[in-house]
Amino acid sequence: MKDKFYAYIQNLQNQIVAGLEAVDGQAKFKEDLWKRPEGGGGRTRVIENGAVFEKGGVNISAVHGKLPDSMQKLFNVGEADFFACGLSLVIHPKSPMVPTVHANWRYFEMYDDNGNVIQQWFGGGQDLTPYYLFEEDAIHFHQTCKTACDKHSREFYPKYKKQCDAYFWNAHRNEARGIGGLFFDYCKETPEMTMENWFNFVSEVGNSFLQAYVPIVERRKDLPYTTEQKNWQEIRRGRYVEFNLVHDKGTLFGLKTNGRIESILMSLPPHVQWVYDHHPEAGSEEEKLVKVLENPVDWI
Repeated sequence: MKDKFYAYIQNLQNQIVAGLEAVDGQAKFKEDLWKRPEGGGGRTRVIENGAVFEKGGVNISAVHGKLPDSMQKLFNVGEADFFACGLSLVIHPKSPMVPTVHANWRYFEMYDDNGNVIQQWFGGGQDLTPYYLFEEDAIHFHQTCKTACDKHSREFYPKYKKQCDAYFWNAHRNEARGIGGLFFDYCKETPEMTMENWFNFVSEVGNSFLQAYVPIVERRKDLPYTTEQKNWQEIRRGRYVEFNLVHDKGTLFGLKTNGRIESILMSLPPHVQWVYDHHPEAGSEEEKLVKVLENPVDWI
């Protein structure tokens, strides 16, 4: 399974990079291959200063070795070997009219002293963070997520949508990071779902990513915007940074397993503002977004 999934994410990285380069029309992703001293490595691809995308990365990695102490405590196990691979992407567009997007699909194995797999699971999801709210975009993104989920179980979309709303919650701000999507983790074998079934589901969601995001970018990338709207985007990006550094498990896992710091912090946007005690003007489009972030919305 680990070989099958790693081959899948290598191919998916190629597809997503090609799709985003076509939308940008100017910038190309730069590739950076790296190795982890304890075992494994990755293929980082980053785009910067494009016509559409200000900064973004579509990264894959496969790491293995001894489970670090911090992870032993998290999983409540003693010394063990592990393998983890995944694709992680974050795209920060130039225009405040185009939403930031994040997605991640991953697979994990843990072994006993004889090298037998004792635990294995899939995780992942995709979510949207707009700066200005276009309801048709929110509906399109969620409908694409639901369509992918429904092919495997009608229960998946409502369950993983709810988990996404709960996970991407900036508790210290009492607001959502964005308008959600899907979030699933620890997807293990059950009587209803084999690991092969889970692979088929996760790859279905991964394959839906470009369909979920690219039509939104195409609709919004050429809309005019003001300096004030760009400032608002950078203020909201500050909340994105806060979530990733304070709450995000993937970022923390990477830091605790001696992951590659440039790849882990690739998710941070290049230009951000923190304005003291900032509140949008009453009745504005900016306030409309903030109100939506205070309570999760059922977009479908």
